[in-house]
Amino acid sequence: QVLSDVFNAPVYTIDTTNSACLGSAYRAIHGLVAETNVSLADVVKLAPEPRLAVTPTTGAEELYRPLLKRYAELEQKVIYNPTSSC
Repeated sequence: QVLSDVFNAPVYTIDTTNSACLGSAYRAIHGLVAETNVSLADVVKLAPEPRLAVTPTTGAEELYRPLLKRYAELEQKVIYNPTSSC
């Protein structure tokens, strides 16, 4: 629910163990076949069907939008001037 609220997006899950590892594996396969112009969408066609797990809580966007903006600003400071104090 937290991810859905913070990023104001629905969260889907798949019925598999270690779905993050599965995603990495699909990206690796895509990298291996990149020269053949196969899209990532084509690579993951055999993936399990995602299931809607949660949707954003009403009003959460108003809370998290300014925080995400501040986070992005701080991240840019670190990336472009890593020795400065935030």
